[in-house]
Amino acid sequence: MDFNQVKELIHLIDQSSLKEFHLQMDNVNVQMSKNSHAPAAQPAVAEPKSEWTQSAPSVNISSSIESSETSALSSSSNAQPEVTTGEAVLSPIVGVVYLSPEPGKPNFKKVGDTVQIGETLCIVEAMKVMNEIKSEVEGTITEIMVEDSQVVEYNQPLFKIG
Repeated sequence: MDFNQVKELIHLIDQSSLKEFHLQMDNVNVQMSKNSHAPAAQPAVAEPKSEWTQSAPSVNISSSIESSETSALSSSSNAQPEVTTGEAVLSPIVGVVYLSPEPGKPNFKKVGDTVQIGETLCIVEAMKVMNEIKSEVEGTITEIMVEDSQVVEYNQPLFKIG
């Protein structure tokens, strides 16, 4: 994970209503918190590696966000529609959702379309990586619960399939 990816991740978390975020992948451990009394940021620490043990560097990033813009974003993000019937397709990651394969092209799926297991429903971009979100159930799309280019959170409902 390079500096630009960390910077992009900070931006995505900052734009979401998440209060805390933790990511551990390969040899990187990233932990972020928007708590108002969070400790100051700590630099990355790399421990010496021996042939018997390997320790991953740790990065702790704390962010105190005290703006009305963020408060408004948080309150609007928390007002998600409830999933009452059908199977909800949830976002596996934090990122920006795209409902079509590229700008100007038709959406992957629309309300009323039938879906087979493994069909692509949308793309979620996280840190410049395009992640196809595929259906794990068969059925008909009864509701699209996000807008194109919207920032989505982990486990946020994207589609309802009945």
